Amino acid sequence: MKVGLVRSALVASLILVATAKVMAQEKMIAPGTMTQGESIAPGTVITPQNWGQYKNFMQDGLQVLFEGKYFWKLPSDFQMTIGPTHDYPLPEAYRKATEKYSHRVKIVNLPDGGHSITGYVAGMPFPNPSGPLQGWELLVDTWYAFVPHITCSPLSRVYLHDRYGNETQEATSLVYRQFTYIADGKLPSTDPAGPGIYYSEYTRVLAPEQSQYTTQLTLYYADPTKTEDLFLFIPALRRTLRLSAAARCSPFVGTDFTQDDVKQLFNGGIVRFDADYRGVRKTLHLTDADPHAWPDPNNYYQPVFFPKPTVGKWEVRDNYVLDVKRIPSQRKGYCYGSRMLYVDTQQLIQTWADIYDESLKLWKIYSFQSFGFPVGDQGKQLYSGGFVVDGWDMQNTHMTGWLVVPPFGNDDLCMKMNGSNYADAKQYSSVAGLSMIMR
Repeated sequence: MKVGLVRSALVASLILVATAKVMAQEKMIAPGTMTQGESIAPGTVITPQNWGQYKNFMQDGLQVLFEGKYFWKLPSDFQMTIGPTHDYPLPEAYRKATEKYSHRVKIVNLPDGGHSITGYVAGMPFPNPSGPLQGWELLVDTWYAFVPHITCSPLSRVYLHDRYGNETQEATSLVYRQFTYIADGKLPSTDPAGPGIYYSEYTRVLAPEQSQYTTQLTLYYADPTKTEDLFLFIPALRRTLRLSAAARCSPFVGTDFTQDDVKQLFNGGIVRFDADYRGVRKTLHLTDADPHAWPDPNNYYQPVFFPKPTVGKWEVRDNYVLDVKRIPSQRKGYCYGSRMLYVDTQQLIQTWADIYDESLKLWKIYSFQSFGFPVGDQGKQLYSGGFVVDGWDMQNTHMTGWLVVPPFGNDDLCMKMNGSNYADAKQYSSVAGLSMIMR
C-alpha cells in the first residue's frame, strides 16, 4: 500500500515538473521587450566536448551541427565564447507609431484560408498577440519589424561549398528600401518615390565575370494580398524578364537560399502562410561583431563557415519560436513542409531557421547573425545592414556563407556610399532602373 502511494506521489510529481516545463516554454513575452533570468555566464567557452551542458540554450539546428551526424558539422577545435547580453530598444518613433495606430489593425480572413490585415499605418501591428492566431500575429509583427528606410551594401561576398571541397565565390551589391509603413520621426509614413510599394530588394552580381551585371529586383506591395513582382536583368540578353510569382522555391542568385528565404530568413509574405506559436526559448545569437574581423573568411571555421571567436562573442537572447507553414490550400508543390523560425523578442528580427521538407525531414539550417549598429538617430538596431548569414543544406550537402563587407550603410549614408547614390529610387528600386544597367 505504501509502495503504491509513493509511486502515485512520484508520478504526480513528475507530471507537475513536466507541466511546469511546458508552461515555462510557452510563456509569452511582449514583443519589443527583453527579459532577465537564466543565462550562460559571460566568459564561458562552448566546445564540442562540453556543448551538451548548454544545449537548452541552442536552436535545434545548432544542436544538430554539434552532434555531428551530418556532413556539415562543427569541427573538433570549435569554440564559441559567450559575452554579455546587449539591450537594443526599438526606436522611439516605431514605439510611438505602435501606440498610436495598432488599435486600428484588423484581421481579414481570405477565401483561400489565408489571412490579411487592414488599418495598418506604421509600427508594430500586434503589440499584444493572442488567441488562435497568436503565431500568425507574431509573423505579421516580424514582417513589419523596424528596418532602416534604406539599407545599402556596395559589396557583399558569397562563399559556396560542397561535400567534395569545391568552393565558388560571388560578389554582390545590395539595396533594400522601404516605401510604405515607415516609422521614422524625420520621414513621412509613405515614400512618394514608390507609390503602392511596401519594400524593394535589389541585388546585383559583381563577380564572377560570367555572371556580372545579373540583377534581381523584387517588389512587395503595400497591399499584402497583391502578389510580389520578381524581375531579373540578364546581361547576355540585355533585357529584363519578369519571372513567375510561383517561383518562390527557385534559387536566389545561384545560392542555396530560395526567394522565400532572403532578406532575413523568411521572405514569403503574410497571406500565404500560417504560423503556430511554439513558445519562447533563450538561444544564442551573435549581435556584437568586430567590423574588421567578420568580413575575413579566415575568421570562420571551414568548410562549415561558422564564425570563430575572433568575429565576436555570442549572447543569450529571448526568441519566439514559430512553426511557419504554407496555408493548406497552397501547400501542394511547395518546397518546404515547415520552417521553424526563431525571432528575437526585442527587435523582432529573425535570427535562425530550421527548415523541413514536405515529409518533415530536416533539410536546411539557416543562421542569420545581424550586428547592432547605429541607424541614423534611432540608436543601435539589430537590422542595420551588417550581417553574416549561413545556410547548410543537410540533404544535398551544399552550403552558402554570405558576408556583408564594410563599408555598408543605411538611410542618409546610402546617398554617398562609395561614390554612388543608392538612395536613387529610380535606379535601384524600379524596373526602369534595370534598363540602366550596362549603359
